[in-house]
Amino acid sequence: MKKILSLLTVVTLVAAFTSCRSEDDLTDSIFDTTVPAVDTTKATAPFDQWLYDNFVKPYNVEVQYQFNYPASDLSFQLAPADYNRSQLLAQMIRYLFYDVYTKYAGDEFMKLYGPRIFHFIGSSGYNATTGTEVLGTAAGGVKITLYNVNEMRAYSPDVQYDSNDIMVLNERYFHTMHHEFSHILHQTKAYPVAFGQVTSSTYDPMTWQERDSVVTHQLGYVTHYGSSATYEDFVETLSCIITDTDERWMNRLCSAALKGLRQGDKEALTTLIDSLGVRDFDAASQPWQHIRLHKQTHVFNENTNEYDVDTTYVIEQHLNTTTAYNSKSGADVPKYKYTFFREFKSFSEFLNWLPYTTADAVEGINALLKKIDIATEWYTDRWGLHAYELREEVRYRQDHINEWLKSGQVKVYGLE
Repeated sequence: MKKILSLLTVVTLVAAFTSCRSEDDLTDSIFDTTVPAVDTTKATAPFDQWLYDNFVKPYNVEVQYQFNYPASDLSFQLAPADYNRSQLLAQMIRYLFYDVYTKYAGDEFMKLYGPRIFHFIGSSGYNATTGTEVLGTAAGGVKITLYNVNEMRAYSPDVQYDSNDIMVLNERYFHTMHHEFSHILHQTKAYPVAFGQVTSSTYDPMTWQERDSVVTHQLGYVTHYGSSATYEDFVETLSCIITDTDERWMNRLCSAALKGLRQGDKEALTTLIDSLGVRDFDAASQPWQHIRLHKQTHVFNENTNEYDVDTTYVIEQHLNTTTAYNSKSGADVPKYKYTFFREFKSFSEFLNWLPYTTADAVEGINALLKKIDIATEWYTDRWGLHAYELREEVRYRQDHINEWLKSGQVKVYGLE
């Protein structure tokens, strides 16, 4: 009887609500719609209007460029973002991030899946305990916080961005944005379980930052941070494809391949390099292509005054370096302590030198290639996006960033 009465009550309430709605024309809002979206009395009104026109109206996105203390991570000592740099970064986000995805995924894609808040912080989120630095965070799939805004080059009428500036943009901001956005995407549509199974035994959530970079790549990870957890590895893989430089990719691939190649790895590796669009990767005229491989067979032990037997492979990107990195001791080792080193003048020569292996353990370049395939296929199958296509578009825009800065499309208010 109680269940029947409850049901009747619900039906009565619904009927009453329906009746009320039918009597209202719903033409008036209960909110004050006469208040303008932008406060024209503020000194920042021109930029606020630009943000409204370019982020709020089309994407329902708020850019918090003024220091938002309650929304900040209070465990760090933080500084506000510079106004000039905030304006330039916001316009770069539109040009190098939103417009890129919109071009290849359509007008509705970023409206549906893009973040809802960008929060700019001027300084670094440095953790003295772990010795790590937070470059960005994502909260609830709706908010992306970017740190170190004050490190980017400020805008001026004669500003010229060089390759180092582009590297800073990618490392500090755009790698972070693609990383965090990939989190939003995989939280919407789950990535394959098979991805984490490739290197399931070597994820290290506690001390990943202590790993040697060469060792990290030899385990099959694109970055140190990627080796901390499966989901971080997944988004790092996609973000690195879109934003990392040719030099960083070649260094990563060389390091990962040092343990040897399995059947099919050589062909898959050259296909990946071609897909990444690495420029002149086999040209001897490229300084970074002079791959120096050190095989350290004897290291002097200062405690025993004897030589310890050791084997360490290290890739050096600088042709005239006088030191090499010892992955066991974690220190630079003077070159005179080496009994043998070998230099390759091209990637092809290095590739032909690598041994083939039939080891059961899936590590190194084989693991890296497997995970790249899984991540990029998911990106295409679930979202219709092609990671290498996005990389090409981003790189084209970055290559022409000075033309864009001079085109009249960029306006930083307060410089008149």
